[in-house]
Amino acid sequence: MAVEARIRELDQRHRDLDAVIRQTERSPAADPHEIAALKRRKLRLKEEIEQLRGRVS
Repeated sequence: MAVEARIRELDQRHRDLDAVIRQTERSPAADPHEIAALKRRKLRLKEEIEQLRGRVS
């Protein structure tokens, strides 16, 4: 069950990061480098989630 708990935690972080990205993109002073870095972090989370889900299946 520890893997499933980790997946839930990562899912939540992924959703939170998505909200941060949307908020940052709306800002008139949005830094494209910061947005790109946030998107890379989000992608890494997604990849980790998919890896863990592959183990559970």
